[in-house]
Amino acid sequence: MTTGAPTSNLPASPVATRGSGYAWYALALIVLAAAPFFIYPLFAAKVLCYCLFACAFNLLLGTSGLLSFGHAAFFGSAAYIAGHALKVWGLPFELAALLGTLTAAALGFVFGALSIRRQGLYFAMITLALAQMIYFMAFQLPFTHAEDGLTAVPRGKILGLFDLNNLYVMYYTAVAVFVIGYLLIVRITHSTFGQVLKAIRENQPRMISLGYSVNSYKLMVFILSAALSGLAGATKTMVVQLASTVDVHWATSGDVALMALLGGVGTLFGPVAGGVIVESLQFYLADSGLPIQAVIGAIFVLCILLFRQGVVGELLRLRLKWR
Repeated sequence: MTTGAPTSNLPASPVATRGSGYAWYALALIVLAAAPFFIYPLFAAKVLCYCLFACAFNLLLGTSGLLSFGHAAFFGSAAYIAGHALKVWGLPFELAALLGTLTAAALGFVFGALSIRRQGLYFAMITLALAQMIYFMAFQLPFTHAEDGLTAVPRGKILGLFDLNNLYVMYYTAVAVFVIGYLLIVRITHSTFGQVLKAIRENQPRMISLGYSVNSYKLMVFILSAALSGLAGATKTMVVQLASTVDVHWATSGDVALMALLGGVGTLFGPVAGGVIVESLQFYLADSGLPIQAVIGAIFVLCILLFRQGVVGELLRLRLKWR
């Protein structure tokens, strides 16, 4: 009588895998709910904004393989528009965030239309050059206030009911924005659209031969990534009550790329882990007297040497190997 393979060598069933995923999501929600009671809510909310920014960047790089050095333009432009809408026009946060997101999406369409036909280094340099134009515009446009930026931006009320000046209300609003953005990215990644993008990344000539409009798919994911980056920037302005030229500087594009690479490009949770690591290092090393960027750079080099797929990517690889 024949016997089956040992149970330990069988792959996990889809039901078990799905149940494990739900358990991790539930744990993440518990951590998010409890975080402001152990961490300063303002700092935690700011970290969530940059985590969403890193996830939006990873949506472009992880699915289509397009490395952009201009994502600070989307993040910063939305930050300025939302800040102006809150401070000057007196709009509620929901409308200000929507305006910032739409502005970033429109800017993403322009950037994408000009750069999407290029690949590799050429694509990265075009996005960097276009982003620098936005950076210089931030010094020239009157509503940006040049080096001073938009300061003391009022938070207002969410849904016209809850005062965002309450740190806990502000934090849980940032949590809601992050969760909505993250779930949208998960849905896009696992959709047919996301699978086509991955196929384009792996073998673009083959996808062209199959009749796919490759540039249209790339442009669409570029716009989606820009819009979600704008949502993160608009929320950041509400949280810290400030929009400045730092938000549109090329170094911000470098930081978000570092977050995605450090956590693990192509993984859904990697950019979140990278965002938490980078922002925590910048916060806790601020008063240490150490050169922050040099320390972060050294940690990045060390992680690249030890974790070639990023922190989360390497942990996932080890988990699969153990199974």
